Amino acid sequence: MSSPSITRSIVIRNPQGLHARPAQMLAQLAANFEARIDLVSEARRVDAKSILHLMTLAATQGTVLLVEAEGGDAQQAVDAIAALVENGFVEKESCESGQAN
Repeated sequence: MSSPSITRSIVIRNPQGLHARPAQMLAQLAANFEARIDLVSEARRVDAKSILHLMTLAATQGTVLLVEAEGGDAQQAVDAIAALVENGFVEKESCESGQAN
């Protein structure tokens, strides 16, 4: 019996879009899950575990993507990816981490 497919729409919020750093973060996060995870933009479908494939989406700020996952941990994968995107890929964290001097 196959696992159901879980889908969710997300909107790229960070001003720079899905450039190299966010693509790397998303691919690394996706790799933590066993589920097959795709991102879909219009007629293009790419493997969310591949930085190169993610970059080919050329997703700018405001781009709507569909996250689609299939497998035992598909719901967790979709939720985690959606949270990463909704938080703007947390790119400010390294500057705001309060590192001691």
